[in-house]
Amino acid sequence: MLRQEKEAFVSHIREELMGSSIVVALSRQPGITVEEITKLRKDMHEAESNLRILKNTLARIAIKDSTLESIGQYLEGSTGLAYSKNPVGMAKAISEFIKTNEKLTILGGVMDGKAISPNIIKELASLPSMDELRAKIIGLLTAAASKIVRTVKEPSARVARVIAAKS
Repeated sequence: MLRQEKEAFVSHIREELMGSSIVVALSRQPGITVEEITKLRKDMHEAESNLRILKNTLARIAIKDSTLESIGQYLEGSTGLAYSKNPVGMAKAISEFIKTNEKLTILGGVMDGKAISPNIIKELASLPSMDELRAKIIGLLTAAASKIVRTVKEPSARVARVIAAKS
């Protein structure tokens, strides 16, 4: 890459990382295959997340003088950066992958400008997704509405049952 291309690339990566609400550093162990990484990328894409395998020097330049600078301590060896605007979805995708493949490790991350530990990322994975929360809220609203309808119609239904019994 030419210097200008590198500068443009680093600028693009910086914008992507800064536009995310969570950035996680992942350590790749030797022996992880291209197919496994491709599967992880696909799962993360479905969770509206991204995974970038960058040179550590380019990643350090991209996060320099930003709220993500604390993640620089993890940029040693073979690492990748996962980032997303959907922290729960990304954490679930990474955790599901790690359950079946121990060649990937969560090192740490930054969420909304604050450093987070791998344990917090694992806790995020246990939270319900936005779709699950929406479904629960809709279920609660429809249950309440159906109870109101039942309560309102019950007096007239009683009258109808009494008339039907007398005839």
